[in-house]
Amino acid sequence: MVGIIVQLVLSWLILGILQKQSLSALGFYPPKKRILQLFLGLLFASMSCILVEILNSELTHLSWKLNDNLNYMDIPNYLWWNLKSVLFEEFIFRGALLYIAIQRLGAKKGIVLSAICFGIYHWFSYGLFGNIASMVIVFLITGFMGLIWALGFLKSKSMALPIGLHLGWNFTTNAIFSKGPMGDQILIPVKGLYYTQLTGVPSLVNFLTQNIGVTMLTYLFIKFYAQKECDNY
Repeated sequence: MVGIIVQLVLSWLILGILQKQSLSALGFYPPKKRILQLFLGLLFASMSCILVEILNSELTHLSWKLNDNLNYMDIPNYLWWNLKSVLFEEFIFRGALLYIAIQRLGAKKGIVLSAICFGIYHWFSYGLFGNIASMVIVFLITGFMGLIWALGFLKSKSMALPIGLHLGWNFTTNAIFSKGPMGDQILIPVKGLYYTQLTGVPSLVNFLTQNIGVTMLTYLFIKFYAQKECDNY
């Protein structure tokens, strides 16, 4: 929490010094509209992640069950952990620095720069140095998603939408499907008699197809949302 407060203060200073703007430049107002954007982004990303897991389960014959050791009182803690990690990344990559980049470099260059930095950042967070193939794949996947989330900031003029998209994806992946660094949480996988582990090229194609598909769906969602916003004015 202290880290988030520090990021807010730094964002306020950077915006004030370089752009003569306050934190309102990051789109915190009007609050009702931003809460709606946050919720819609969270819901869309969560449903997209669930769809990906359903498709993957169908291909591999993987099933899921509720964690027998789940303490329902821990679910808010799972949400809080994901929210903190999302806010940390969003304030770096879709906050004041992105706003300044857009203002000074233009929209296209600004969001591309943000996406490149986001992709490179995941080399460090995932500890991938030395594994060239993994570095390329992770850079492309996270970079393109970072590009779409930055586009969400540009089109909505707020951090709320990309935060919602990011949180929806991370919480569903990490907490609901227990694929994060915290281990088993809400659902745990069950590899039954007919479970098939995808390997080699089929595994790579499946991974890329699902991630590219989610990225394109998110792009269409943002484009549709932006068009609806324009129609309302």
